[in-house]
Amino acid sequence: MPPSSGPAAAARRFAAGFPGSALVMEQLERERARWFVWLPVAFGSGIAIYFALPSEPDLWSTLALPAIALGLLLASRSASLAYVAGLMLFVMSLGFAAAKVRTETVRAPVLQQELRYADVEGVVELIEPRPTRGERLTLRVTTIKGLAADQQPARIRVRAMRKTERLRPGDTIRLRATLRPPALPAIPGGYDFSRWAWFQGLGATGFSLAPATIVSQPPGGGAHSLAREAREHLERIRHAIGERIRATVPGESGAIAVSLITGERGGITEQTNDAYRDSGLVHILSISGLHMVIMAGFVFAFARIALAAFPSIALRYATKKWAAAAALLGAISYLLISGAAIATVRATLMIAIMFVAVMLDRQALAMRNVAIAALLVLIVLPESLLDAGFQMSFAAVVSLIGAYEAVRERTGQQSRGGWLRPVAFFLGGIVLSTVIASISVAPFGVYHFHRSQQYALIANMIAVPICNLVIMPSALLTLIALPVGLEALPLAVMAKGIDVMTATAYWVASLPGAILHIGAIPEMSFALLVFGGLWLMLWQTRWRALGLAAIGAGILTSGGAEHPDILAGRGGALVAVRGTDGRYAVIGSRAGSYELTRWLERDGDNRPARDALRAKGARCDGVGCIIEKDGLRIAVAQHASATDEDCRNADILIGGPRRPRGCTRPLAVLDRWSLRDDGTHAIFLAKDPDASRARIVRVESVTQRRGARPWTERPQRRMERKANHERPSAGERDNSTVPEAGNSNSAPHIPDDDDQ
Repeated sequence: MPPSSGPAAAARRFAAGFPGSALVMEQLERERARWFVWLPVAFGSGIAIYFALPSEPDLWSTLALPAIALGLLLASRSASLAYVAGLMLFVMSLGFAAAKVRTETVRAPVLQQELRYADVEGVVELIEPRPTRGERLTLRVTTIKGLAADQQPARIRVRAMRKTERLRPGDTIRLRATLRPPALPAIPGGYDFSRWAWFQGLGATGFSLAPATIVSQPPGGGAHSLAREAREHLERIRHAIGERIRATVPGESGAIAVSLITGERGGITEQTNDAYRDSGLVHILSISGLHMVIMAGFVFAFARIALAAFPSIALRYATKKWAAAAALLGAISYLLISGAAIATVRATLMIAIMFVAVMLDRQALAMRNVAIAALLVLIVLPESLLDAGFQMSFAAVVSLIGAYEAVRERTGQQSRGGWLRPVAFFLGGIVLSTVIASISVAPFGVYHFHRSQQYALIANMIAVPICNLVIMPSALLTLIALPVGLEALPLAVMAKGIDVMTATAYWVASLPGAILHIGAIPEMSFALLVFGGLWLMLWQTRWRALGLAAIGAGILTSGGAEHPDILAGRGGALVAVRGTDGRYAVIGSRAGSYELTRWLERDGDNRPARDALRAKGARCDGVGCIIEKDGLRIAVAQHASATDEDCRNADILIGGPRRPRGCTRPLAVLDRWSLRDDGTHAIFLAKDPDASRARIVRVESVTQRRGARPWTERPQRRMERKANHERPSAGERDNSTVPEAGNSNSAPHIPDDDDQ
């Protein structure tokens, strides 16, 4: 083939003819030192594309993508726009392939349907105390009576309502539990717990009313692999530390102390979690860069001071390197004790790079540290890209480093004057850090949690110094004192600091207007906000200001999300219809409060679920309810005897049997089987100005929105129903006038707080 033909040549001609390509390449050449920090962005973009697909890609086609992209890259001239585009495309294809490979390597059986009172035997991997009663157990399954070995989930999570005494990680236990498949999203497009569970190898959740029976203690050796024994031993250490702390500091303060030392947050009440979240202090409860820097920093400082006390050592050896090695060892130890959450792993990687650079007499570039940490995390755990903690952690760090780089460029050119300057710089740094971190994580808080904390600056100005100077140093002293049984004093000091911090959280959260509730924003708006922030922070020349334009476009379009007019869930037992005031009027019971809370959050409605359930608007009798919406009559059936009347009078029928023969009036019928199998259904309406009633634009179910992915595959329920001649769901029947909702493949499930 001639050199002037072929895909690579076509790409070069396109890039050369692209308007402004020379100017773009000139800017990229000026930023060549920053190309590396865009690699995790490209890698993450490939992962995002993989998870956004409606159906699962073929493995071999996925693995072929990097080879194709590499060929195009090698065929391009270096230092050209086509080369840069090819490089980004190649890294994106690697991210796409990494996500697919990860999905296949963690593949494990998932429970197909609810099992009541199943006899379960397994090894305890994790024990999480609950704030009210009992504990939550994660088990590595040995046997589940009634399930074949190839159908047994590898791992399950069970809420034990009664605590088992002397239970430790690594124990083999037997219990009787009701098990369910991992929960479906509460609303189309909502948080998908079952996807998270897939990557954890978690094939079922459930509850047990009776305490477990301990069958055997951990084996002495040989029965398990060395890695598994090490994990179990580490979990026993973490569990023992938590028990010692709770025994010394009981109550909420002890639960928070456990959270800050071992990463276990199960003992913190929902009210306190809400207070920390609403005040903007919830980041303190999750071990991240703030905690890791303080821990490693104190170890480094203590080691240097201790070594400096011995002149024979300090004058002959590079004690700074020794201190860096000690601090690195301390950071890794804290990582293991804290449970190795994503934010902690990121912080540890960054600190490890920094201390290794000190030991090698090299200067580590901070933004490059972040890029390396992000790339390593995404390579090993591609699914972490979807985790709100991962996103907010890296957003805050990237923004802080980018801002301080800009500040350093300006302050470095100015002469230092007097002692007031460093003091002002320190105090101003606290304020600036809080403001920058709050702004950078705000889009993620809105997108994932649909809320914004208005007084986070006030709360952080009070709580962060207490955390830095009192709480975390006391936590370090506690870890040092635990082996010799002298942890009471540092824990007492730590508890006092926690009490002040918690009081601050409750006070700020109670202030009028502390929380701004925001409805779901379009995914495109979120993508523009993220891309604009990255463009602004990762580049260093003047064209970084273009990121502000992308951020502005994201803000401008954030109000364009389409919100459902009608929501139906829980097999038709929970229905919400948007009233004339723009808020949902709800038909249902308190049993659906968890699901309803998610609906209200996504709608930007600040009402508690109990208040929404009291809302007027429906006429109910013993067999069902009727509610009007834009000229449409919606019937919610609660008994089969209402079917005939509803078929004659209703425009939308929810929760009854499948459409009977001759039932032609309703525009849509959502029977109880489709609602159970396909999850919550969202109905979108539109009303023309000259029309007497609204029309149905579309009906979207949870199953349709999730697509056909490995974590959505639950064919057993549908096959068994067909074999037993049960009623079909909306996606299977031909006589339904409901707009296509996709093939259902989900087992019935009633989500609760413990499933999420």
